[in-house]
Amino acid sequence: MQIDLFITCLNDALFPQTGLAMARLLRRLGHTVRFNEAQTCCGQMHFNTGYQAEALPLIRKFVQDFRDAEVIVAPSGSCVAFVRDLYPKAAEWAGDEVLLAQVQELGTRTFELSEFLVKVLGVEDVGASYPHRVTYHPTCHAARLLRVGDAPLKLLQNVRGLSLVELPASDQCCGFGGTFSVKNPETSTAMLADKVANVMSTRAEVCTAGDNSCLMHIGGGLSRLQSGTGVVHLAEILASVEGEG
Repeated sequence: MQIDLFITCLNDALFPQTGLAMARLLRRLGHTVRFNEAQTCCGQMHFNTGYQAEALPLIRKFVQDFRDAEVIVAPSGSCVAFVRDLYPKAAEWAGDEVLLAQVQELGTRTFELSEFLVKVLGVEDVGASYPHRVTYHPTCHAARLLRVGDAPLKLLQNVRGLSLVELPASDQCCGFGGTFSVKNPETSTAMLADKVANVMSTRAEVCTAGDNSCLMHIGGGLSRLQSGTGVVHLAEILASVEGEG
C-alpha cells in the first residue's frame, strides 16, 4: 500500500523525529511511504480560535495536496479529528458544496496512526522492542472524536520488553487544548498538575501518547518537577527495534 504522510505543522517544526519514526515503522511493515513537501498547517489552530475565514484557504490546500493519496496517515489524533470532523463543518459554514463533498470523501482516507495499524491493517504486533516502564495518556481528540479506543494499548502490549502501567484518571484532559492553554493558563495549569501527579504515581520511565501537542504540555510539567519521567510519542516506541531505545 502507498501511504501519504500527514506530518502536521507541530511535528514538522518541533518534533521531526516522530515523522521519521512513523516512516520507518510503515516501511518496516512493507508499505511505500510518500511525503508531499507542499503540505502545511491543516488550519485547526485558525478555525478553533475563531478565524474560520482564514482557515478555509488552508483547508482547500490540504484537499489539493492530498487529493491523489490512496491513504493518509498522521501521528496526531487532534489534526486527523479536525480533518474528519470539522472540515465538513467548515465547508458547510462557507456554503461551499463542492468543498463539502471533497472533504467528506477525503475524511474516509485519513487516519491516526494507531487506528490505521489496528483497525485498517489489522496489525497489533509491529515487531517493536522498547525495554522501559511506560504509561499511556489517551488524548482527547483521539479518544472522543476518532474513538480509537484501545488500539494504542493493543500496540503497546505487544512491544517486547515494555512494561505497561495503567495511568490513573487517564480519561482526564491534560489541559493543553491548543490555544486553550494560552487563553486560560490558570485552568490549564491546574489540569496539568493533576495529570502530572497521576503520571508520576505510576513510577513510569516514559509517558506516551498519540499527540506531541499533549506530550509537549505534559513533558513541560514533568521536567519542571525534575520527575525523571520523559515523554515519547507512540510512533517512536513502535519504530524502536532491539538494540534501540
